[in-house]
Amino acid sequence: MAEKRLREGYTTGSSASAAAGAALRLLLTQEIVTTLEIALPPFLQENGATGTPNERLEIPVHSVRLEKNGAVGSVIKDGGDDPDATNGLHIEAHVSLLPDSTSIILEGGKGVGQVTLPGLPVPAGNPAINPEPQEQIKAAVQEACAEAGYTGGVYVRIEVPQGEERAKNTMNARLGILGGISILGTRGTVKPYSHSSWKATILQGMDVSLAAGVECIGFSTGRRSERLLMEALPDWKELAFVQAADFVQFSLESAADKGFKCAAWSCFFGKLVKLAQGHAYTHAKTSPIDFVLLAQWCREAGIAETLLPEIEGANTARQVLDIINGDPNRDVALRYIATIARDSARAWAKERVEISVYLFDFDGTLLTVV
Repeated sequence: MAEKRLREGYTTGSSASAAAGAALRLLLTQEIVTTLEIALPPFLQENGATGTPNERLEIPVHSVRLEKNGAVGSVIKDGGDDPDATNGLHIEAHVSLLPDSTSIILEGGKGVGQVTLPGLPVPAGNPAINPEPQEQIKAAVQEACAEAGYTGGVYVRIEVPQGEERAKNTMNARLGILGGISILGTRGTVKPYSHSSWKATILQGMDVSLAAGVECIGFSTGRRSERLLMEALPDWKELAFVQAADFVQFSLESAADKGFKCAAWSCFFGKLVKLAQGHAYTHAKTSPIDFVLLAQWCREAGIAETLLPEIEGANTARQVLDIINGDPNRDVALRYIATIARDSARAWAKERVEISVYLFDFDGTLLTVV
């Protein structure tokens, strides 16, 4: 059977662009569009000049309506087969004309977060509409104006009615983006099961940490391991902690490239073993635990020979931890494996970042630090 082709979606930036273009067409020509073709990024070049987009995308328009002094367009954000926290949200563009101007004024309204900390692509004090989506929205506005022969200015306010509530399921608050979601999209579309968005979040988290004067970064594999690391390091700023998920190599290499002096890695036993094995990416589907190697490490650390066959035949890391829990050399073994993991992490960090590894039990107990 042929593998099912995964469906791409579109970003909040593309959604806002289509909503703005549809609303402006209604306002200028009384045309009600149900779909709208928009230009996709990139618009910005390295020198800041406007680039020429080479791809376009047709997006369904949920609704358009006139309102006092303007019009509103709404697009339902669709993440395709890679839905995220913003999937299904109504992205609205409220537009009005500025006949005495030639400028496009873009603002964020209800449900669009406000940037409050340095280190992000948008300066503090501005709505969380990233540079590429800003240019994409403006391009959609310019196209609608050109089609109608309108040469005046346009005011655009992007709103997301449920944005503030949905933002609670994102990392925005940690990044200093308050009151709503971000309008994002460097390529305009959402590639199914792409890791790019998570990597971008990791990098943004590190940039915010650096801007706050943080020299040591605390990585974790998830919310729980992050909370435990925060409790273990109460003197560290909250901005020093970044959830890196399974992106071990990427996170540690990036920490080295960005100049962090030290890093802590917080994990449970399964991720620790995978880090010790040198897996660059530790997701269960692509990075299995080598139980034979794990048994060898346990032997070298003094775990009883009678337990080694059980370790080799184990199904999960949790099972191995249960097997060695009663052994007098358990703590020695855990420290031994954590040391191997730390050395692996140091290699990913190019030996430029001092690494500490924090291993927690499944009940939250700190088992060892190296």
